Amino acid sequence: MTIKRIETGIPGMDELLYGGIPMRNIVLLSGGPGTGKSIFSQQYIYYGLKKGEPGIYITLEEHPVAVRENMLNFGWDTRPYEEQGMFAIIDGFTGGIGRAAERERFVVVDPTDVRTLIDVIKEAIHWIQDNTGKTPVRGVIDSVTALYLTKPSIARNIVLQLKKVFSGYGITGFFVSQVSVTERGFGGPGVEHAVDGIIRLDLDEINGELKRSLIIWKMRGTKHDMRRHEFEITDKGIIVYPDKVIRRRKIVVVRS
Repeated sequence: MTIKRIETGIPGMDELLYGGIPMRNIVLLSGGPGTGKSIFSQQYIYYGLKKGEPGIYITLEEHPVAVRENMLNFGWDTRPYEEQGMFAIIDGFTGGIGRAAERERFVVVDPTDVRTLIDVIKEAIHWIQDNTGKTPVRGVIDSVTALYLTKPSIARNIVLQLKKVFSGYGITGFFVSQVSVTERGFGGPGVEHAVDGIIRLDLDEINGELKRSLIIWKMRGTKHDMRRHEFEITDKGIIVYPDKVIRRRKIVVVRS
């Protein structure tokens, strides 16, 4: 049986996933500050928009205007897709405060109320369906950690609630998860069991130089590469190097 996959569109990444993420999988994109989590997820969304795949992006820790500007810095202009009804940014950051926020179509007044957040997510999904006749293919929550930062005991429950919504509509997506630089986990007790996949991004000092790397900890429904690979952030987005395997303090080039 052929596995239906969603390509990430990030150069080198789909090679590590044997073609992409299995459809409907919810992947925890976990990492510390400066590792490129938001860029990774935004690149994933924009690649889908270019392919005609509608998407939603829930921003909980950054102003929607800043999200659009950051994406535009990489050449990813989302405005035409928003105008076409293919793409929705859900504002879970401003609480509707400010003149810029008043222009947002989808605003979560109290993002700590998960039920309210889910209602606005559904509203955005239905708006895309009405405009395009399609259900969103891709989705991102950045970051899901913001929903349970002060209540870690409910982390798994919150992630499961949001996963049910995404999976119910057939959305394949990333839940961005923040961890401290020294933390070995993935950003909340039990969340690693609630999601279908985990990709961990790291920034380490190796031989006196900071290097970014990632490793796929798990991915339900498919085999995947089990090694830690170097990646970099360029002016056009993230590039993953399947031929560069990081082993603690040095980079080994693997030749096929």
